[in-house]
Amino acid sequence: MEQLRFDNRVAVVTGAGGGLGKAYALLLAERGAKVVVNDLGGSLDGQGADATPAQQVVDDIKASGGEAIANYDSVAEWDSANKIINAAIENFGKVDILINNAGILRDKSFIKMELDDYRKVMSVHLDGTFYCTKAAFVHMKEQGYGRIVSTASAAGLYGNFGQVNYGAAKLGIAGMMNCLAQEGVRYNVKANTIVPTAGTRLTFTVLPEDVIGKVKPEYVAPVVAWLCSEQCDQSGIMISAGGGYFSRAAIVEAPGVIFDPDQDITAEMVINKLDQIMSLEGAGEHGSAIEHAGSIMSKINSK
Repeated sequence: MEQLRFDNRVAVVTGAGGGLGKAYALLLAERGAKVVVNDLGGSLDGQGADATPAQQVVDDIKASGGEAIANYDSVAEWDSANKIINAAIENFGKVDILINNAGILRDKSFIKMELDDYRKVMSVHLDGTFYCTKAAFVHMKEQGYGRIVSTASAAGLYGNFGQVNYGAAKLGIAGMMNCLAQEGVRYNVKANTIVPTAGTRLTFTVLPEDVIGKVKPEYVAPVVAWLCSEQCDQSGIMISAGGGYFSRAAIVEAPGVIFDPDQDITAEMVINKLDQIMSLEGAGEHGSAIEHAGSIMSKINSK
């Protein structure tokens, strides 16, 4: 198989000063991409700033013969997110790839979670993904090419104690990419979602110590590289990856039941059919909200 290459491609990777973002940046650069290594360099909970992590990754890339620049702007504000994308345009002339990876944690049980804990996590994860993507999308549209990979989490897809803020943001990101995939079709812009399991500073508090070494960020990077590539022909999909495991994740809906809408539908009727309603046997995906609505209407019309 021909080696996957990114020659003449320009990539922006947010939160690339360590962990997953660093692994993505190093792999893309190794395969020929010019990389904007973005990292504010703040603490795990979003405090402070430090230029060292991003610059160290850039130094590592250059030492290996690659091209990269460091950027220290925050993703959480519209103006600073624009600066991240503009750094790619000003230094390399374009932006072909955007990996939305920047993130923080402020884990607390729901009762103890302060409003600021909720707002800060949402601003970095959900707003930051929106801002960077919006800033990059216009350039991708104009050039007729783009690859966007954004980061969701099992906490969003399946839930996790003490992570209401994080889970809400991460599932929101998946929804954002699903919608953006619809809008990117005519411009050859693919928007997909990675659901990683990796030993990073964000997971040290939730993953057992004996698991951390088995789920290195480098094990997630290969499938992200494919999602960023010209060869990727998929858009609006979620890929779960970690420790050498790769699988597609999806939101599915079961066949369910249909009552006659021309008659009264009672709670008791629903209860009597709960086993059938709750069963996922025969479940499948819908390509869009319009397709979903059409599926429901076809069931109604069949009665």
